[in-house]
Amino acid sequence: MKIAIMSDSHDHVPHLRAAVLHCNAFGITMIIHCGDLISPFMLDELAAFNGPVHLIYGNNAGDQHLISQWCGTRFPTITHHGTFGAVEAAGRRLAFDHYPQLARGLASQGSFDVVCCGHNHMYKVEKIGNTLLVNPGELLGKDGQPTFCVIDCASLAAERVEVGAALGS
Repeated sequence: MKIAIMSDSHDHVPHLRAAVLHCNAFGITMIIHCGDLISPFMLDELAAFNGPVHLIYGNNAGDQHLISQWCGTRFPTITHHGTFGAVEAAGRRLAFDHYPQLARGLASQGSFDVVCCGHNHMYKVEKIGNTLLVNPGELLGKDGQPTFCVIDCASLAAERVEVGAALGS
């Protein structure tokens, strides 16, 4: 099972759309978005994914009322977790928080196999004890190439995916 980790799309429709298309084309089975999606219209893009999506707020929460109201109702495949999320997939425990400092602290506790975050727009994957700490970088593309990360649940290998390079655009 492969899971895409995304963050900080900041209403950039083309980059989120390209990332979702990549996930559908390459058999990704779940998406986790670590915050700063921003506007409810971005849920339309996530809903185009062929599997479950898990989403949290970031520091730019956008319209919290509509986002939380539409997840699970208008968009039944998208689960909104508030400010912190945790899921189990393929026997792995995954947690996600927007902030790297909080994610690092959570990873150091060793309760999860993978802890994901965003916020600083910088791609970084590291091992803390037995926990993989993943910041997929930004989908926005403000500070560099828009990226996300794919985690293989069996091996816990992480692959950085550059959105433009992945789709030849």
